[in-house]
Amino acid sequence: MPTNSKLEAFVSQVRRDILRQVHKVNSGHPGGSLGCTEYFSVLFNEILRTNGSFEMDGINEDVFFLSNGHISPVYYSVLARCGYFPVEELNTFRHIDSRLQGHPTTHEGLPGVRIASGSLGQGMSVAIGAALAKTLNKDEHLVYSLHGDGELQEGQNWEAIMFAAAKKVDNLIATIDLNGQQIDGSTDNVLPMGNLKAKFEAFGWHVLEEEHGNDVEAVKNVLETAKAETGKGKPIVILLKTVMGNGVDFMMHTHKWHGVAPNDEQLEIGLAQNPETLGDY
Repeated sequence: MPTNSKLEAFVSQVRRDILRQVHKVNSGHPGGSLGCTEYFSVLFNEILRTNGSFEMDGINEDVFFLSNGHISPVYYSVLARCGYFPVEELNTFRHIDSRLQGHPTTHEGLPGVRIASGSLGQGMSVAIGAALAKTLNKDEHLVYSLHGDGELQEGQNWEAIMFAAAKKVDNLIATIDLNGQQIDGSTDNVLPMGNLKAKFEAFGWHVLEEEHGNDVEAVKNVLETAKAETGKGKPIVILLKTVMGNGVDFMMHTHKWHGVAPNDEQLEIGLAQNPETLGDY
């Protein structure tokens, strides 16, 4: 397994990839991608138990679903850096006929991507269905999913959350990216969601909270803790507090970088704050 120093180096390179992808086409979502860099880096390097070659059915391996698909730049970077497809393919981000569309899709056959996502609120239902399928198949591997906090404003989530607890779906670890920002402003200003811990607990879920979602050690620890709680009759959710735009100082703590690309000067500033560690594409 990578040491923390290697993980930090990986995180730095992924941040560079995010900035460069979005800048090159002047389109994309850097803020949330940067905020989830540590989560993706830990999940794919240390947590997921996979077979080494990508198969859509995911039988006898852990599977991951990204619900808030607009943060595809971090997803694509980590998949490429973990060997799912050539790193050089990041150059095709958001190009016509590219496998790396702005929101992940499946018809291009991109390894690592099992669902089209970006229509917010749907990933929870998909993850629960996959978890039930693993139970029916007597597959003891786990299902992981990531969701934005703003997308919990979609009602479909809560129907699925209620269902998962009722059916004792205890092989699922869902993570909520709590950065407190969405495209139109803070989540508290757009539509306050109140106490999410209390809500999930009222719906019958086991809740873990982590205040340091941009610290690789903290992310690793909470994911390992979540794994230890599987198989006990309750679905698990991690409320992971992150910073929008983390690692690029002028992008942090604001919704304004939800879906805006840096210009040439801003790109260079952001890259200077994140050393190249694995080689740019």
